[in-house]
Amino acid sequence: MMARVFLAFLLACTAGAKAQEPVRIGVLTDFSGNFAAVSGRGALVATLMAVEDFGGTVLGRPIEVLQADHKNKPDLALSFARGWYDNGVDAIVDIVNSAAALGVQDLARQKNRIAIVSGAGSVDLTGPRCSPTTFHWTWDTYADANVPVAALAKDGGLKWFFLTADFAFGTAMERDATAALTAVGGTVLGTAHHPLGETDFAAYLLKAQSSGADVVALANGGADTINSLKQAAEFGLTRKQKVAALAMNIPDIKAIGLEKAQGALVVEAFYWDRDEATRAWSKRFFDRVGAMPAQGQAGDYSAVMHYLKAVKAAGTTDASAVADKMRALAVDDMFTHGGIVRGDGRMIHDMYLMRVKSPSESKYPWDYYTIAETVPGARAFRSREAGGCPLPG
Repeated sequence: MMARVFLAFLLACTAGAKAQEPVRIGVLTDFSGNFAAVSGRGALVATLMAVEDFGGTVLGRPIEVLQADHKNKPDLALSFARGWYDNGVDAIVDIVNSAAALGVQDLARQKNRIAIVSGAGSVDLTGPRCSPTTFHWTWDTYADANVPVAALAKDGGLKWFFLTADFAFGTAMERDATAALTAVGGTVLGTAHHPLGETDFAAYLLKAQSSGADVVALANGGADTINSLKQAAEFGLTRKQKVAALAMNIPDIKAIGLEKAQGALVVEAFYWDRDEATRAWSKRFFDRVGAMPAQGQAGDYSAVMHYLKAVKAAGTTDASAVADKMRALAVDDMFTHGGIVRGDGRMIHDMYLMRVKSPSESKYPWDYYTIAETVPGARAFRSREAGGCPLPG
């Protein structure tokens, strides 16, 4: 009899210890390099805000947030992700840099763990390589290519030149924009590929100027977009040719300045000044970071909140069960209303075509955009059928 009581006591203690084991979320991003301003510390802060707003616990367990700087090295990102998953991390979020995100996605499939990509853009994440436990939340190269192509084509911008970052994201962006341009009868007059972290764009911009293109498309991001657009203005390129910054974020506008960025077309999933809810959340974010949120950072908040709601609804952190709930639950928060998570992992929501204001149009700090068009998610994002994801649903 005593043996049975002692065994019951041990089982109860074990169950209690397991119940208190934290639910762990890892923020894997670029804290120090090309994408630090649009991801980095802001991605971590947004994740922490989501955990705090959720209440700090789920299923009676505390929520723990880890962080790691992958320095835009896919092998380093994979090393961090493998170590985290093997040591009890339940979900990895943000994962800026498409090459890093694609590698982590493959690992999440093997380990049956959750990965939520908000910072990276390659549409290949929801294509044939899609994973049942990976979600693409904020933006992608298809949406950021198709929305401005359609708008500029209406105004006669049918001859394009691409200035492209030479890695997975840039390649996907150029490919997707070229397909959209060809579909509306446009042509690509030339391309120039540059390494990640380039600082001197003179030769590339001279090639773009002499191409005769109506539109110079920047298929790059972060510091590369900042430097290429600054130098484009200095070269006088923006006076004669339209510039489509295909992956520019609001911190980039701050760094460039309205004088040089004015008139550029930008596609974003989030704008801090869109409505009362976005303004209220963004002010809280600003108080911690000293900058208004980039789209990926706001997306991190939304994604983490949705993940925690799914864990609560599933009653478990098992990745398959949580993933099913993430697809079943609607996304309704300050980031988007009525968002849906498709079977291929793509979260569908409105996108916004923005025009960068001139200095005289801007009335207060961070008043940088005019929303030219709100594009419904069903039109902005690639269809499930076109993506080729083999997953059911």
